[in-house]
Amino acid sequence: MTAVPEGTARADGVPRIGGRLKAVRQARRLTLTDVAEASGLTKGFLSKLERDQATASVAALVRVCNALGISPGSLFEAAPGGEAVRAGSYPPIAFGGQGLTEYLLTPAGERRMQAILSEVAPGGGSGAESYALPAEVEFVFVLEGELEVTVAGEGTVLGPGDAFTFSPGTEHGFRSLRTDGTTRVLWVFAPALSEGRAALP
Repeated sequence: MTAVPEGTARADGVPRIGGRLKAVRQARRLTLTDVAEASGLTKGFLSKLERDQATASVAALVRVCNALGISPGSLFEAAPGGEAVRAGSYPPIAFGGQGLTEYLLTPAGERRMQAILSEVAPGGGSGAESYALPAEVEFVFVLEGELEVTVAGEGTVLGPGDAFTFSPGTEHGFRSLRTDGTTRVLWVFAPALSEGRAALP
């Protein structure tokens, strides 16, 4: 297997975040056992995650970030220089989940709000476990396909052109209801999931 330079995407297009997770853990003098105990995940899974040999659900990634004392937003790839993020060159981000390809649409330095484009495969989504995020408002707009967003145990089905706004501090999750084709979704968070903002447990 050919090594991929740190900070670039793997062959399947998923951004590499393992090296960053490992660097933070080592800088904080934490062992895999420490992170496993704090996150409720196994050492074996965390080791694979640090080597980019496993992908995490959104909830699991939030728990790892909590254990490390960092924000999930700190794992995002930096946007290209300047304030414009050009069509066709959106930087990919790794924010957990299954069957997801996600891109950061706002500049990396923007802290007031953050926009993410998700392309969700049939049946894909945030994973079986619900999660919460450290922002005040989350806005969802379905561009294509069909998405179910579940907040505090209550599901809402959204189709093309539907919008939904809720508090991301409430336990939630999402999944594509399509049996074929991609569901494309715009997510907007305010304020941004930025460096230094600890995720909620």
